[in-house]
Amino acid sequence: MNLDKKIKGLVMQNEPMSKHTTFKIGGPAEIFFEPRDTNDLRYGVLFACTKKKPIHIVGEGSNLLVGDDRLSGIVIRLNAPFFRKIEMNGSFVSCGAGVSISRFTGFCTQHNLSGSEFLAGIPGTVGGALVMNAGAWGSSIEEIVENVTIMDYNGFIKVLNRNDIRFSYRSSGLSRCIVLAVGFRLRVRDSKKVFSTIMKYCKERTRLQDTSMPSAGCVFKNPSSGMSAGKIIDECGLKGTRIGGAEVSRRHANFIVNAGGASAADVVRLISLIRRKVNNAFNIRLDTEIKIWKTKK
Repeated sequence: MNLDKKIKGLVMQNEPMSKHTTFKIGGPAEIFFEPRDTNDLRYGVLFACTKKKPIHIVGEGSNLLVGDDRLSGIVIRLNAPFFRKIEMNGSFVSCGAGVSISRFTGFCTQHNLSGSEFLAGIPGTVGGALVMNAGAWGSSIEEIVENVTIMDYNGFIKVLNRNDIRFSYRSSGLSRCIVLAVGFRLRVRDSKKVFSTIMKYCKERTRLQDTSMPSAGCVFKNPSSGMSAGKIIDECGLKGTRIGGAEVSRRHANFIVNAGGASAADVVRLISLIRRKVNNAFNIRLDTEIKIWKTKK
């Protein structure tokens, strides 16, 4: 795949995905591409489609498990300055998809804007959070979204209004396009109060979640019954259960951590074990919240 002749951005072949996921797991990507701007991105997308190669979009790799073998196709990361702009007009904020969640919430605090506090401490980018409809503390990102700019796999750019997007629990229906920017409608509030709320959420995350070892955050969605997936797994006595280098966190049972040298295969086997134990004990099937990219030998 000779992509780099017409590309202005960064192109790498056989780039280890373990360098681009918070799990620190993943085989080499056939092509890893960081476009400079939308024209660059369009060329890469059309090139992949012409070659009939899959397109994979990655942000900070915080909700992702990549297989151990070679990942076919093009991995695209919107990390250039063009995709990391933040602009404000009153209480409306437009964020490039590559903006980190921490930078976005910090920007809101600095400019006396409230509404995004619940995102504080969630790793990842604005684009990734939008695609998975990230949320915490009873809120989700869909509540503050006004519009989304996307590029489809034909290279066309569209602006979608909030009502055009099929939001649901941990989903937006936008997995088959590339999010370029997100427009948020926030509200004015004293920055000290915004900061105080953010610190409260961050302290609670630090208390409850396991950040001592690499992970991808919560592995499973909470069941539709409203029960906590972590609580169910804990009640099955699975904390500390280990397969290879993958281990159920001893602090938060819905975390699988890379305790040292874990492979994607280790994590997948542990996921299967957890599902089986939970199904046997509670007759509940747990669905994964993390995305799993399978690779081919």
